[in-house]
Amino acid sequence: MNHYEQYANVTFEQQGQETYVTAAHADLELHGIGRSAAVFRIKDTRLVIKVFFPDYTHIAAEEAVIYRTLEGLPQFPRLYEAGVNYIVIDYIEGKTLFECLTEGIWIDASYIQQVDAALIAARSLGLTPSDVHLRNLILTPEGRIYLIDLARFRQGQHVDHQWEDLKRMYRFYRLRFMPKRYSERLLNGVAYLYRTFVNDPRH
Repeated sequence: MNHYEQYANVTFEQQGQETYVTAAHADLELHGIGRSAAVFRIKDTRLVIKVFFPDYTHIAAEEAVIYRTLEGLPQFPRLYEAGVNYIVIDYIEGKTLFECLTEGIWIDASYIQQVDAALIAARSLGLTPSDVHLRNLILTPEGRIYLIDLARFRQGQHVDHQWEDLKRMYRFYRLRFMPKRYSERLLNGVAYLYRTFVNDPRH
């Protein structure tokens, strides 16, 4: 029995390149909208439900398989349920590393090491981590890193070097004279140029 299926009945509307939520269950609090899904926190729980847009519902099954493969690893949320167009996972309290940069929160070298450890563990299970970027790395108040948005961890896909490139940039970030806070507009611009001219792991 699917306990959370009632929450997956979400209505979306697309306007140009943007997708908006037009109707959702009263117990859902919108947490964010990405390229393929909207994420809601379920009221009075420590869970989120990720509801995929109509053209992307196939990703729900793909991502569920990946979460099940990674079950038990400390750097990944636990999967509680999956349906035709949704998955339910742990709610991770914290800030993305993207938010850390826009708010001037120091990104410690230990956080980078935690990501490396998570990727090594995923590869040891036969997965191919890809599209690892600042928005899908969450830093908790306790200093732990979690990886989310795992659809591009599936087996046998193109290996991208985005995380290695980010680590190269981190070497400059650590320098004393470098700024530790950046505008969202600047970071989005850099990401756009990177995807356009260097590497786009989405393809």
